[in-house]
Amino acid sequence: MNSRSRSPQVRPHVTIRVSGKLFDGHLSYLEQLVQSAAECQLWPLLSLSQLDELDRAALLYLSNGENREFGIISCPRFVRDWIDHERAAA
Repeated sequence: MNSRSRSPQVRPHVTIRVSGKLFDGHLSYLEQLVQSAAECQLWPLLSLSQLDELDRAALLYLSNGENREFGIISCPRFVRDWIDHERAAA
């Protein structure tokens, strides 16, 4: 069974905590974690409560991947505002 075909709400999940700075150079490692969770049939949840700074590449990664590849929990207001702005502009 393809783990991505199951609804995220009914799948077991794993929380990936992202803190400090999230820049383009970090995204390949984060993507490996997300992919590994999916391979284990777990829905990855990115906890961003301790995220202080991100660049445009990271913002696009979060905006494009949310609710498709992973969920986002504990999102700081500035990050949520930027994600919402990015989606509105698309």
